This record gives sequence, C-alpha cells and structure tokens, in this order.
Amino acid sequence: QVQLVESGGGLVQAGGSLRLSCAASGRTFSRYVMAWFRQAPGKEREFVAAISWSGDSQHYADSVKGRFTISRDNAKKTVYLQMSSLKPEDTAVYYCAAGPKFTGRGDDYDYWGQGTQVTVSS
Repeated sequence: QVQLVESGGGLVQAGGSLRLSCAASGRTFSRYVMAWFRQAPGKEREFVAAISWSGDSQHYADSVKGRFTISRDNAKKTVYLQMSSLKPEDTAVYYCAAGPKFTGRGDDYDYWGQGTQVTVSS
C-alpha cells in the first residue's frame, strides 16, 4: 500500500513558477514508477510526466516538455514537479500517482493522491 499526499499548488501569474511535491508513505516507494497527471474543469484527466523508479528516465507530455521537470528523492519518499513558464492552460488539479509501469496511461497506476489545485492567471 502506498498513500500519496500532494502539496505546493496555488495561484501564480502566467510566466511564473511553482514546485509541486508528493509525499508517499509505505516501504516500497522506490519500487514504483511515479507520475503526475492533471485534470482541468470539464476536461479529461491527462498525463503530465513520469519518472522511473531509479529516477534515470523521465517522460513528458508534449504540452509541458521543456517547461516542467519531474524528479524524485527515494530517501525522502517524495516526487516533485517543477513547473516553469506557466500558462493559463496549465490550470488544473494536479495528481500524483504510483504504479509498476513506466507509461502515460492513467489505468496503469494503482495509487493516487487527492490532488492539488494550480491556477495560472493571465
């Protein structure tokens, strides 16, 4: 079992930056692929970024490539999403997720956090 708690969301102006954190409980955190997804009002959940269990591999959605960076600290059982050059279209609830496969499919992730709101004003 893994429990995930996101933090770091908030209101930021376009062009600004935010860093999201996702703290995990459980002894097997380092065995999981970790990912971030987001869901805007009236839209389907979409993949943002994923990182392998070791941290050596990352995968990004085209919409955030070059602006967002995913990282993890297995000793702290925490995964991060550094977001820069934020745009109003990045406004969404951001969720972290844990799973066994390095994919961008939400169905491949077994554990989810409760989400944190990110709002980017124009």
